[in-house]
Amino acid sequence: MSKKVIHVDRIGDVTFQKNKRSKNVTIAIKPITGIVVNMPYFVSYGFAKSIVERKRNWILTHLPKIELLENRLTIFTPETEFFTKYRRLVMIHEKIETVKTKINSEQIIIKYPDTIDIRLKEIQDIVKKIIIKTLRIEAKSYLPARTELLAKKYQFKFKNTYIKNNKTIWGSCSGQNNINLNLHLMRLPDHLIDYVIIHELCHTIEKNHGKGFWKLMDSILGDAKSLSKELKNYSTQIY
Repeated sequence: MSKKVIHVDRIGDVTFQKNKRSKNVTIAIKPITGIVVNMPYFVSYGFAKSIVERKRNWILTHLPKIELLENRLTIFTPETEFFTKYRRLVMIHEKIETVKTKINSEQIIIKYPDTIDIRLKEIQDIVKKIIIKTLRIEAKSYLPARTELLAKKYQFKFKNTYIKNNKTIWGSCSGQNNINLNLHLMRLPDHLIDYVIIHELCHTIEKNHGKGFWKLMDSILGDAKSLSKELKNYSTQIY
């Protein structure tokens, strides 16, 4: 994949990326990532930029919605209440020179110098990095076993479970019936973790989201679409 950032008047920086799988020029506006244009290799950056300029009004209409989502981003401070499935975030300022992190059985501990602003991006990045590490530890411990249990309970067959740090999706099921689960599931309530796992297990039988898929989901979960709607209150990128 080849990427290039180009400034577009009245819009700002736009990321253009050439992708072998792209057949057309498509524009996506995402929290944190910003405006991303996917394009085939045979399309020039100049042509793709002209499409963005033609879509300027559409982009400007949708940018405020993305900014609202970004404003929900957590700024981690000692007052922040943040929990994974098994641990609580604890932030402590001390008379030290560098940031120190530790994960124990109950806490994610961040110690930082009392002379710095905890809101600085580089400090926030350290906090997010240790949170991701914690989520990965918990996900590897919990999700494969939970998937095995639910598959056995509802008589599904799958090959392997893989833990991912995906930016947009909670899970997926490959054509070979491998189950991919997002480590950020460890921030969700138990019933929504199960919903995502069962969703992907159902894809081992029903490969699309047609009537057969939702009928199968409902046979296990009852009103599956209400859980799907509830899941939309959470984000893989926004804590």
